[in-house]
Amino acid sequence: MSGEDKDEDGRQGIQSIEVGVPLLRVLADHGAPMMLRDLAREAGMPAAKAHRYLVSFVRTGLVTQDPTSGRYDLGHFALDLGLASLARLDAVRVATPVLDALGEEIGETVALAVWGNMGPTIVRWVESRRPVTVNLRTGAVMPLLHSAIGLCFVAFFDSPVLERQVVQELLINARGEDTRAPMTRAQLDVLTTDAREHGMSRVVGSVIPGINAFCAPVFNHDGKMALAITGLGPAGLLPPNWNGPIPKAILAAAHSISRRLGWRGVTARDAK
Repeated sequence: MSGEDKDEDGRQGIQSIEVGVPLLRVLADHGAPMMLRDLAREAGMPAAKAHRYLVSFVRTGLVTQDPTSGRYDLGHFALDLGLASLARLDAVRVATPVLDALGEEIGETVALAVWGNMGPTIVRWVESRRPVTVNLRTGAVMPLLHSAIGLCFVAFFDSPVLERQVVQELLINARGEDTRAPMTRAQLDVLTTDAREHGMSRVVGSVIPGINAFCAPVFNHDGKMALAITGLGPAGLLPPNWNGPIPKAILAAAHSISRRLGWRGVTARDAK
């Protein structure tokens, strides 16, 4: 047996590489060094077979073994590969197919936003099939304190620039120029605490009357917020229920993108 195999479209590959990769996946997902027996068990192969693969992985630098404990972990070459892959990631490109699928799933308007020079900025917009009067488009900068996108950044994005903008908007609101938004830090804290508790922000008709919106953060491999993904629709079709099917779908989409960007469940705020 040559160790070569063909997939369904006839392309030839090296079967032994494909057999050994689950060991690397287990190490990556586990997040800590592992004993041979545990690593082999989770990869679904006999320990003796796993050991042979690990010997080769150690030689290539994909895996390292602690000489004292005997535990295995990802090696320097695995780190080099991971960093090179992350450097090539474009968050918006990665998120776009997930956004499109979310729009199909929930049947409502969905959007992606990033933190731009002027604040939370929409970079991708997919309208629902139903006619909904929403005067927002790609390039629109959203208000921080009374839009779902803005509140999502306030709750999850860590930036001194954002904090200065929050202070400015609170001062404007305190003068009564915009009654839709919180006017005090205490009022804002209630909204951000609620968002962090549920993992996403929510507004009920504050930007556009009769339109509700939910927005979830997308994190990168450093645990920093990279994007916001939002869904909005008429109040009759998108009720302000945190546990409704649409908010759950938005949150699941955000988690899916985050995982593709290398996030492993700890945010930069949590790490502080």
